[in-house]
Amino acid sequence: MITLEINQEQLKELYLRKVEERLEELEAEVFFMNSKQLTSYLNMSWNSICTHLLYEENFPKIRLGSKWLFKRKDVQEYMEQYYDNVRNNGGDILKYKRKG
Repeated sequence: MITLEINQEQLKELYLRKVEERLEELEAEVFFMNSKQLTSYLNMSWNSICTHLLYEENFPKIRLGSKWLFKRKDVQEYMEQYYDNVRNNGGDILKYKRKG
């Protein structure tokens, strides 16, 4: 006779990890992000994005009526450069903005 024991907690943890991985894959497939997706992607509030990024001339964005759209790949490239620029100028976004 074969006995099979399943640890419910480990099974639940594995299941949730796989669901999260799949959600990340689906998010990566999205071409345009809306403002809510951008706030999640950057882990910043919409007010911070507006203050520090949105109205920068080179920030990658387009407008469709009252809705902003952001190409995920372009935002990633911009943010990598922005991060390096801030880090190379003291690492403080507020002070970096004052210099610009």
